[in-house]
Amino acid sequence: MNFNKKVKFILKIIHSFISQFGINLLKFKKIIFLPKFILDLIQYKRLNGKIDYLFPVIGENIESSGQIIPHYFYQDLIVASYIYKNKPLKHVDIGSRLDGFVSHVASFRQIEVFDIRDNKINYKNIKFNKLDLNNINKELENYTDSISCLHTIEHFGLGRYGDHIDPHGHKKGLENLTTILKKNGLLYISFPISKKTKVIFNSERILNPLDILKWSAELGLSLQKFDYIDDEENIFYDINLFQLDINHLENGCGIYTFKKN
Repeated sequence: MNFNKKVKFILKIIHSFISQFGINLLKFKKIIFLPKFILDLIQYKRLNGKIDYLFPVIGENIESSGQIIPHYFYQDLIVASYIYKNKPLKHVDIGSRLDGFVSHVASFRQIEVFDIRDNKINYKNIKFNKLDLNNINKELENYTDSISCLHTIEHFGLGRYGDHIDPHGHKKGLENLTTILKKNGLLYISFPISKKTKVIFNSERILNPLDILKWSAELGLSLQKFDYIDDEENIFYDINLFQLDINHLENGCGIYTFKKN
């Protein structure tokens, strides 16, 4: 990681930590848009506009039309399209975004969602169950022919979501995903990728994109497709993972489709 990227990365960590206490340093720069708000207010009053309350929302005039988190936005659309195309008998999801991937899939079929935290979601196509993936029972063996776990497994074992501390939590998570999957079933999994594996406690792991192939082979999983999003948010479909130049990767997103043999 070059010096500028390292500084940005450290600043991102600092900002993320402080924001958990309700302090968003990035918002302070919006103060430069206060004069626009005042001028707009004056103009509105001059046009005899009626105002009941003031609620300044400044700076949005220069932002894009919608705010997205690229990794999640693109991966959710990509994998949801695969579910639509493959039409599994049952699809189960572990911990992916409810307001992204799960809602996409629920718009055209039923989906069963497992998560370590409670949820009171109420929609006809979504069935929710509380589950710690690294503590499953025999009833879930060979449970489904299709399963997804998007931008989730990198958190297992770091305690962030109330899970037990385990340095090998992500590997055990992959093993249990395989246990839940039926023979010839498909597993869709994604996580942050980089040329160098890193653990950012207790946020996430960023993995070398080839790491998972060591574990998946032992579990009887064969890679069917690899898509990824690079650091510049470009999407690459159906790439030969073994020919991928990882030297440019610092914080991409790998999207894997595996088949259980």
